[in-house]
Amino acid sequence: MRGNLILIGMMGCGKSTVGGLLARRLGWELADTDSLIEAREGCSIPALFAQRGEGYFRDCERQVSEELSRRTGLVIACGGGLPLREDCIGPLRESGTIIFLHRPPEEIYDKVSMAGRPLGQQGREAFLARYAQREPVYQACAHHQVEVQATPEETAARILEVLT
Repeated sequence: MRGNLILIGMMGCGKSTVGGLLARRLGWELADTDSLIEAREGCSIPALFAQRGEGYFRDCERQVSEELSRRTGLVIACGGGLPLREDCIGPLRESGTIIFLHRPPEEIYDKVSMAGRPLGQQGREAFLARYAQREPVYQACAHHQVEVQATPEETAARILEVLT
């Protein structure tokens, strides 16, 4: 495999956890776009949304995407909204292979802690509606869709199978 491995999907689908496992297996570096933005801005994503607004956050995502796309040998775990903007996902698409980690939205909402996550604060129905809006975008961006398996290790192994 050449370039980068880019993981997209809704928050709570396991991109960061699975990304870390893939990075170790491949001997690559993990780059989590949300973590990079938090480090640069000196605050959490929810605090950044509250203080500077979503538009500012999305501009930070674009900058990080452009920077990461100029590198290789990365497993990139993207924030859930990053693929919604072509100026964010486009450079990453050119730099490697995009995997959409699919996990049923009801499972995400019911089993994943929504504490502190901006979309989790709006309630279950709003979360499910947002997922319904995003899923076609994720599918259109991805080179491959992989179902989240019972464990992160199994999901990482499934991704590696798909890529070989």
